[in-house]
Parts: sequence; structure tokens; C-alpha cells
Amino acid sequence: MCRHIKIRTVGLLLCAVALTATHQTSKTERAMTETANRFLTALTTQQKASAQYDFKAEQRMLWHFVPDNNFEKHYGFPRPGLNYKRMNSKQRRLAEELLSTGLSNAGLLKAITVMSLENILKRKENDTVGRRDPNKYYFSIYGKPGTDRTWAWRAEGHHLSLHYTLRNGQLIASTPTFFGANPHKVEDGARKGLRALSEEEDLARSLVRALDSDQRKKALIAARAPRDILTSADTRAVLEDQPPGLSASAMNTNQFKLLLALVDEYANNMPDQVAMQRRNAIRNVPRGRVFFAWAGSFEPGLGDYYRVQTPSFLIEYDNTQNKNNHSHSVWRDYDGDFGRDLLALHYQQFAHGSGVHNSTPAD
Repeated sequence: MCRHIKIRTVGLLLCAVALTATHQTSKTERAMTETANRFLTALTTQQKASAQYDFKAEQRMLWHFVPDNNFEKHYGFPRPGLNYKRMNSKQRRLAEELLSTGLSNAGLLKAITVMSLENILKRKENDTVGRRDPNKYYFSIYGKPGTDRTWAWRAEGHHLSLHYTLRNGQLIASTPTFFGANPHKVEDGARKGLRALSEEEDLARSLVRALDSDQRKKALIAARAPRDILTSADTRAVLEDQPPGLSASAMNTNQFKLLLALVDEYANNMPDQVAMQRRNAIRNVPRGRVFFAWAGSFEPGLGDYYRVQTPSFLIEYDNTQNKNNHSHSVWRDYDGDFGRDLLALHYQQFAHGSGVHNSTPAD
């Protein structure tokens, strides 16, 4: 692990400890708002132009988990935001504090690990052009942070994409939430055997192995796993003409516990109040409306995909690229990604301005 990542690891974990105490006396939303404003205040005018956008900017919902050059090729413009490479030490610390407000300690450690894998790829690919870089993670803020405003922020780079939308001091959306890992399992060197997404793999495999033959037939939607998650980086999570898989109502008590543990692994990346909402999203619906689907091999390292669906959210995971050693995982809310639908409903119900500025606000 390079020096910058080691420093970032220590810094982020210290942020997490400090913010844990903060969250005991105030909401996650307050910590996000205060930290975002301190981050913006610490930036130069030029840096702020890269970091802060109008809330209505198209870029807010154009996201991806690919490296920078692939992002620009896909959308026709560079990935929005200010990255670590253009920050001084104080600004980096504030960016790290902001990242800490959006994740649990476990989620924070997972994010750090994902970033650190860029160094492994850099060595493995003999990268001399900077395509693989643990400092190419970008922070962007949309609107002016405030408890009486609508605003959003995100942290994004290769294999990490985190999105948060707030309205009048309330966190109304925290999706899409994407974590990826390449390599999925480190094959050599000092970190040999490391898997950033180990529980996402192991819990799902424990569940599919716990199914009997008839249940597996229903859960298995394809003998070969798709090349990637099906919703990709679409602005809205939509699955068309896809078989649902196995209903949770057809699972026994132990199997359903394994399914809940899998969902909890994804939910627990988030701060406590968000994690609780996500955990309840599966527990508060009839089991007949919850589905688990699998594609590919039941054995590790041979290519696999799974998803969990409820009426409100979708989880997708795949490990098929780079000889089945490159994994993607995502949590999407069908009607809640980017706060889009919730905001539309709000504006329909209340005849007032959105509080969104048409240009980048001043300090």
C-alpha cells in the first residue's frame, strides 16, 4: 500500500471515530452539511469551480465506475469534481471527513481498500500514463449545502461511486451505492488473498449452496453469468424481461436468514440511520415480494452473478471480467436514486420554489 493510501487510511479512520461521537448528538445530515461547507470554504476559486455545480446540472445523475478515460469516452466530458491530486493536505482531510459522513466504519474501510487496489493494477499493468491512480477520486457538490436547501454530493472514481441527496436538512437519497474490486482477489505480493468484497461473495454463495435442487432451479436464471451488472451505470435502475428467480417465501428459516445477512452486508456500509432504513426495506415487505436470482457457476472463480430484488430496491453483483477476478456490486433504489422521484413528488405537492440556484452559489 503506497504512502498516500496509508496516510488516507489513518486519516479516514480518525475521521470516522470523531464523527461517531458527532452522530451521537446530531444527525448524519448535519455532519454532511457542516463538513461540505467547511470543504468548500477551504477551496480556492478555481478549485471550487471544479468541485461545485448547480443542483440541476446534468452531471449529477451521469455517473460511472470506470477509470477516468473511459468515463470521458462514455459521456464526452471529464468526470466532474475535484480529485485528491489537486488538493492540499488540509483540503484532503476535509474531503475525507465528508466521505466519512456518508459511510459506516465498515463501509469506509471497504472504500479505502477499493482505492488502494489501483496501486496493484498500476504494477500489474505496468501503467506509466496514470490510468491507475489511487488519487483519482473526485468530490463534487451540487447546490449550496444548507439545512433549508436542496443539495447533493458525491464521491466517485474507479470502482467507487457514492451519491447523497438532501432536502431541508433531511437525507432523502443515498443511492446509487457502488463498490467494485479489481482484482477481486489479490493473487500475489504482500496483500495476496485480499478480497475487498469478500462477504458480498461468501454470503451469497452460502445462500445458493443452502438451497435444495428444486430451489436452485428456480434461483438459477442463466447457466452463464452476464458480463456485468445489468443496470450498468444507467440513471434509473430498470430490469426488463428478466426472470425474478427464487421467491423468499419458498425459503426455509435458515435460508431466509442467509438472505437477510447478505442484504445487511450491503446496508451496513452506510451510516446507522441509513443502514437501518435499508435493513427494514426487506424486513417490512411480504416475503413473496422478495426474490433471489443467480447466474453462472456455483463454484468460486468460475464466473457468477446474483441479484436481490424487493419492490423498493435492487442489489446486483457480478464477478466475470478479467478471468473471473473482477467484481462489481451495487445497491439501487427503484424510485429513490438521486432523490429524483422524491423531489418530483415534493414539488408537485408544495407550490414553492425548489431552492435550487441557477448558477454556482457564492460563499
